[in-house]
Amino acid sequence: MASDTGASYGSTLRYKSVERIKAVGKHSLIGASGEFSDFQEILRYLDELTLSDHMWDDGNSLGPKEIHSYLTRVMYNRRNKFDPLWNSLVLGGVKKGPKGEEKYLGMVSMIGTHFEENHIATGFGNHLAIPILRAEWREDMTFEEAVKLVEKCLLVLLYRDRSSINKFQIAKITTEGATIYPPYSLKTYWGFSHFENPAQGAVGSW
Repeated sequence: MASDTGASYGSTLRYKSVERIKAVGKHSLIGASGEFSDFQEILRYLDELTLSDHMWDDGNSLGPKEIHSYLTRVMYNRRNKFDPLWNSLVLGGVKKGPKGEEKYLGMVSMIGTHFEENHIATGFGNHLAIPILRAEWREDMTFEEAVKLVEKCLLVLLYRDRSSINKFQIAKITTEGATIYPPYSLKTYWGFSHFENPAQGAVGSW
């Protein structure tokens, strides 16, 4: 899972060290785009959920599939109250089951639309990153190969999205637990001729 660390105030990129990937319980990671204060509200819901689950002390714990199902109900409920949480959420994780390691990756939108997939993106990533992932993703990728592919997607998004920021965070999760790496920057090159004069040859007065 990966995201940038920028947060906007209106159309102003004001905060540049906002971490939008969090661990949930023992087996899951959640990432969010959209309104950051609404994401904080969702994290409070998840804290209550995981605490309640822990207090049962029955040797079982919520996996990513159960948490994703919970989030779909929360988002759809708020949408029906005409008070939606303005986020797109990605929920991924790994849990040991009767068939071995059970990997899970799901997405839920602000109106409760949800699905599972091998690779997921939100926002501009739906248009620019998903085609790259469809072309280059393999099920047997190593962690290093996966990071390079994700960085390629992040670089394309950085070049194309004025609200993006060159500061990213990568996270992974295994049956051993979640690891959220410190933010870092990617090497960029802005000398392309189309970057210097993007309107050259465009039709109209813009």
